[in-house]
Amino acid sequence: MPARQSPRKPKARSTQSRVLRVKHLRLANWRNFAHVDVPLQRRAFVVGPNASGKSNLLDSLRFLNEVVSVGGGFQKAIHSRRGVSRIRSLSARKNPNILISIEVGGDSGGPPEWSYELQFSQDSQQRAKIKAEVVRKHGKMLIERPDPTDKDDPALLSQTHLEQVNVNRRFRGLADFLREIRYLHIVPQLVREPDRSVGRENDPFGGDFLHQIARTREQTQSARLKRILEALRVAVPQLKSLRLERDDVKGTPHLVGVYEHWRPHGARQDETQFSDGTLRLMGLLWAVLDGRGPLLLEEPELSLHPAVVKHIPTLFASVQRKRGGRQILVSTHSKDLVADEGIGLDEVLILEPANEGTQVKLASEYPDIRALVGGGLPLSDVLVPRTGPPGVAQLSLFGD
Repeated sequence: MPARQSPRKPKARSTQSRVLRVKHLRLANWRNFAHVDVPLQRRAFVVGPNASGKSNLLDSLRFLNEVVSVGGGFQKAIHSRRGVSRIRSLSARKNPNILISIEVGGDSGGPPEWSYELQFSQDSQQRAKIKAEVVRKHGKMLIERPDPTDKDDPALLSQTHLEQVNVNRRFRGLADFLREIRYLHIVPQLVREPDRSVGRENDPFGGDFLHQIARTREQTQSARLKRILEALRVAVPQLKSLRLERDDVKGTPHLVGVYEHWRPHGARQDETQFSDGTLRLMGLLWAVLDGRGPLLLEEPELSLHPAVVKHIPTLFASVQRKRGGRQILVSTHSKDLVADEGIGLDEVLILEPANEGTQVKLASEYPDIRALVGGGLPLSDVLVPRTGPPGVAQLSLFGD
């Protein structure tokens, strides 16, 4: 009688396949853009000239995050951007509606797990009004607005269903995903002077950065600071230890580092004495470890040595492998940041200003870029001439 075989265990899905990301982004009449229709990978590097709209592209996802955030909402997200007329592209003519549409899913094929479309404009009194809101799950329609209820009571179109917990039960997973989006652009002076940002939580500019660390569970906080210290020592070899302490007067949290010194016990410094580059790198490292939703980063190369900047893409890839593939979208002007040979052409979004709004394409869509990179030219050498402002040499004539 043949030996009985134990049942084969099903293969566990990788963590990365279960972590959702924005797989596709479509925009119409949003800020600099008359039209955007691009796929997004787990890493995306947004490059282009000054004022081409790199920040505004990221802001479309930040807008959706603000719609669903506690204390936020559609009207507040509009108000914080100073109204619909400030958001609408100057290129909008035939259709004045502003559109944000995303597809959300893992790395597997098939239809996206979620798709969300929001169109809005303003009424005759310049009040923001929803023109369309559509939610699909696995391709199946869940809501499509305006619906009969909206037509009976047009005031309902001042709010999205996405932000209302009493109506978003069937697609709360989508709302939860959008709520996990994080935007970061650390301003070192705000970290040093947190009183400027009293009352703000998850301040993207770092006003409550130390409080974010302090609110983290002690075991997690200690583990993250240990990893950050290991990374920082590459850029700041003299740094011996890093920990969070509270002062005796107000209990205010401070990051304290001990630097190796000729004295036996070294020299203590806190965030008020750290360099801008050290604070920015700390903020960047903490951000990539904190959370699982998409992370939006503005020019992470600022104040950092080029030798450090070159390793940022590898750092992102390493964190994504170990922490389940968190999506990271980066705007940058840095040649060093896009010099990493591991960056794929489908991970680079090139912004090119034009008369009818900025055009957005993947680097892989340009035959000349594919040919040059395929011939051995570094991607960074290909991108810099294309994304530099025309006539920049004229700046040298200033003052003549």
